[in-house]
Amino acid sequence: MTTVRRPLWPTAALPVTVPVALLVALLAGCGIRSTQVPTDFGPAPSRVPCALSGQDISTQTSHGVPVQVFLLCSEQLVTVDRSVSVPDGTAEAARRVLVAQGLLDELAETPSTPEQQAGYTTDVRGGMTVSGPRPKDPEGTLRLSTPPQDLTPAALAQIVCTFSDSAAAQEDGSVVLGPDTGPLRRYECTTDVRSAPATKSPPSTTVDGT
Repeated sequence: MTTVRRPLWPTAALPVTVPVALLVALLAGCGIRSTQVPTDFGPAPSRVPCALSGQDISTQTSHGVPVQVFLLCSEQLVTVDRSVSVPDGTAEAARRVLVAQGLLDELAETPSTPEQQAGYTTDVRGGMTVSGPRPKDPEGTLRLSTPPQDLTPAALAQIVCTFSDSAAAQEDGSVVLGPDTGPLRRYECTTDVRSAPATKSPPSTTVDGT
């Protein structure tokens, strides 16, 4: 008796199986692997680090009283280290004005080359001066040669936040500003202002009696 051996798989399946195997081989040869894992690796890293090396910082704070000013970077306010000159023995009232003028001058300076490469800019323009209170002004008032309302929102935010974080501020951290002559306003630097200085103006209130 002749034994008939049955194939282990249907003969009709060969035309389907062979092309599939061939396709897998071709994909593997091209370096393409099928995957079920998501390929979302998140947003691309920022091109603006807003960070400086220790050497870059030291070149900006080599002389004078160490201070911090707020520059613009990635559409936010970011502090950088600076220094201002204040003679020893200066009276407190005069010291506040000297510090405020030094801060204004630093804000108006073009950022250093490393700072520019890191994305830092400033909206404060040079030539602005600051003076102390007039008669009947509250103690600690600072009057600007450029009226605050004439500044860009970003420049005003830079000035208010820089002053509020310095010896030029009031005891509660607020800043009383005004033009050479005219009414005064009390300004505050808030988290919203620091996060979006171009669109969020520093909140302010009228100072009574001015």
